[in-house]
Amino acid sequence: MTERNDRLHTLAEAAAVQLLSAEGDGPTWGSGFFVAPGWVLTAAHVLRPHLKADRDRPFRVRGVGVDAEARLEQWLLTDPDRPVVPLEEDLALARLTGDPDDHPHECVWLADRAVRHSGAVKVYGFYPEPPHTRLRSVDAEINGHEDTYGLIIKPDVDFPSGVSGGPLLDPETGAVVGLVKSRRKQQDGGKAVAVCALRRFGQTYRTVMDAHDRWHGGEPVSEGGDNWIDLQAGPSADDGEGWTPRDRREALRLLADLPAPPDAPTVELLAAGARSDNKWPGETPELLTWRDGHGLLYEGKHALGSLTFLRYLRFVEEYTRSRGGDCTELSAWIRKRLRRNPNRPLHALVREVRLPEGLLPAPGQAPERLVIPYPGPGEGPTVAVLLDPVIGSQPVRFFWQIWLDEGAADSEPELYEADGSVHGFLPGQLVQALREPLSRLLRGKDQEGRPAPLEVALPAEHFDTAVHRWRFDDIAELDYAGHLGARRRVVLRSLARRGEPDKLWADRWQGMAAEQRFGGWRTPARGAVQDARSYRNAACDLVPVMCRPAGRGSGRTAMRLALENGHGVALWHIGGQAAHTCTAACDTLYAKAEELLGTLGSLAELPDRLRHIRQEISERKDGSRWAEPLALLYDDPRRPLPAEESEPLDAPL
Repeated sequence: MTERNDRLHTLAEAAAVQLLSAEGDGPTWGSGFFVAPGWVLTAAHVLRPHLKADRDRPFRVRGVGVDAEARLEQWLLTDPDRPVVPLEEDLALARLTGDPDDHPHECVWLADRAVRHSGAVKVYGFYPEPPHTRLRSVDAEINGHEDTYGLIIKPDVDFPSGVSGGPLLDPETGAVVGLVKSRRKQQDGGKAVAVCALRRFGQTYRTVMDAHDRWHGGEPVSEGGDNWIDLQAGPSADDGEGWTPRDRREALRLLADLPAPPDAPTVELLAAGARSDNKWPGETPELLTWRDGHGLLYEGKHALGSLTFLRYLRFVEEYTRSRGGDCTELSAWIRKRLRRNPNRPLHALVREVRLPEGLLPAPGQAPERLVIPYPGPGEGPTVAVLLDPVIGSQPVRFFWQIWLDEGAADSEPELYEADGSVHGFLPGQLVQALREPLSRLLRGKDQEGRPAPLEVALPAEHFDTAVHRWRFDDIAELDYAGHLGARRRVVLRSLARRGEPDKLWADRWQGMAAEQRFGGWRTPARGAVQDARSYRNAACDLVPVMCRPAGRGSGRTAMRLALENGHGVALWHIGGQAAHTCTAACDTLYAKAEELLGTLGSLAELPDRLRHIRQEISERKDGSRWAEPLALLYDDPRRPLPAEESEPLDAPL
């Protein structure tokens, strides 16, 4: 081991901790490590046996110079009772109780690049050897990947259970790249979780990484006189052209002090602008912080030139300043660092940065009350969830697929993620199954004030599924409108219409798109016999409005006739009476729906007008409750659902 690696090893040892009962006795639960002042990262399965019944139960964190009480802050477990914790859920963040300054400690360095490591690592963890537990480190190698976040440790070394949750240090870059998940069954080696999975913590990730970057930005020095950044791999000479580890540390500290970015597309646009729109290698990871955009400015492990990074910082400065943020310190440092770059003719690339037109602020507008037209072909991204009933399953179960249409002029929908289960999911299980993949995709596509629309495609007999009431956030701000329908435009589509649209549907949509005023068409009408001709001949400025559920009784007949005769838009009461007789509540619904439709200037306004009302319901405003059970069919034949590629799936035996 080289002298540099010896010094890195000492820092990593100082950041590692063991977890055990609050009393500090008994066997060790497992290992962990400090990632920011007071914040410990470990494997969720280490804490699960002890905290499943009481997540607030305190426990002990013990390491070099630290012996303190901690509590679980957040884990990624969706079902603590599952016998095996999936790789992508095996992370937990704990927090020391009290003031972190009372327990000074070392913190590891976490890279800004969201990549999975391959090659040599140093693995740290606490080996239980009764009557004592001691920290050990072993040399290992990552020689494979599994799923989205898994790292495979080459079978040259055996890990006892106490090592779970311990850090993996990349000696080449000087960054911690993962944590131990488990040993392999019936052989040496093991599995680890890449630290890029930290981004799955969402807002908590932002909080932790800001604290991480501020701590390292303060240039803390260990008892041995070392600093993580001084031992980082970087340019062999600081000539001003390269981006050094010290540059990175200062840039990330300054970014951590700014208001957080509003959404992932903003970060992506500014990082792309810094690279002169040259795409980074591989898929775009989740982008939750300005730091994450900084992590896109690499080729492999090597940072691009300093002008690229300074250009990105200038973009962030311009964006933040345009929204009233204070960028005084960041601006001064950019000017100072730019002077060190010898390519003076190219300094204008940094100085003359201008925001893309799509990120310029709109003065005087209130984005939350603007009516956002629903995107047509080439007009912006949409996310679709296809729910396909399992043939022969009783009670009904669904297989799911998530599709993304990027909304570019010539883009086609792409499958983002598909159900990997054997039996599908009951309706009550769908939210839990879709929570992680759908939330991840929506976070990546939501723009400030413009959350991506969500389309849910179902067979018509299941149109009464209350998708606009779904919520994916167990923990949220008190003023957060947590239901999907209050947060974003949520519409239903007919699963039977996959593939090329028929002429009736396409022609009626074209006619409706040309209208500027709309009214409601009460269907089924009192005392009238429903027939296909009335639906086919209905004027294009009329939207069918049903005061009863679309999945049973006369409402089901009305919806079937509407779909068969080309209607792509309809409103209905998902919980109404299926009987033929109407009540005073039906009259109210029709009158209010007529008011809603009367506010439209175009058909594309309808989904967002309805979202505004749902938001008012979430805010408990009077006069809007009538729309709570209202569902919307908005089925645009110009953007057909992906065609079915295989035979229907039967229920497993």
